[in-house]
Amino acid sequence: MLITHDTRCALDAVVDLVNSAPDEEGAAEAASAGSGAAADGLADVAALNEFVKRNAISDVGVLTERDLAGVHHIRGRFAEVFAATEPHVAATLINELIAAAGTTPRLTDHDGYDWHVHYFAPGASVADHLAADCGMALAFFVVAGEQERLRRCEAPDCRRAFIDLSRNRSRRYCDSRTCGNRLHVAAYRARRREAAGLEQDGQEPPESAASAASARLEEQQVVQ
Repeated sequence: MLITHDTRCALDAVVDLVNSAPDEEGAAEAASAGSGAAADGLADVAALNEFVKRNAISDVGVLTERDLAGVHHIRGRFAEVFAATEPHVAATLINELIAAAGTTPRLTDHDGYDWHVHYFAPGASVADHLAADCGMALAFFVVAGEQERLRRCEAPDCRRAFIDLSRNRSRRYCDSRTCGNRLHVAAYRARRREAAGLEQDGQEPPESAASAASARLEEQQVVQ
């Protein structure tokens, strides 16, 4: 599917937004340890300002606590979109987001960019801005039958959101250089320990199985 520059920017922003939320398991562990809630990437207005700057979100005025609360609300709604397993569930959530934002499509060529569409209404709050533009960006995936590309990292200790833009929908980790490689290394070390244990017991390690596993590992690394 064709992804324009402005759509890609909106996709990057919504992934960044969803991943700014405290990890639920981390929050539970922190609470049980009596150390307070897990870190929130958008804990205050200063963090929200940094988020806006990092994602080059245009037409944003002075941000307040009210803006922060609004962004926290839509963050939870977008997290539900990534958690949806059926297209009609994702569609319902997205429809609610873009309707509540007062979506108003309009062409613009601001800041030297080529013509593209903004979906947020002029003067919209940053929460409505994100709900409209990011909601429409995700809507294109549902329309294209590609909703399954909205994923969470498969690493056991990481549930970060990401959008799989690989040609064959093969991406499994939020970042192949961290989560992906870390699991590949762990799997390799586990095979080495198993082989060493067999040798100590006087058994021959299953060469064919090891070779097959190595081939799969190399294939995964190429895909990622």
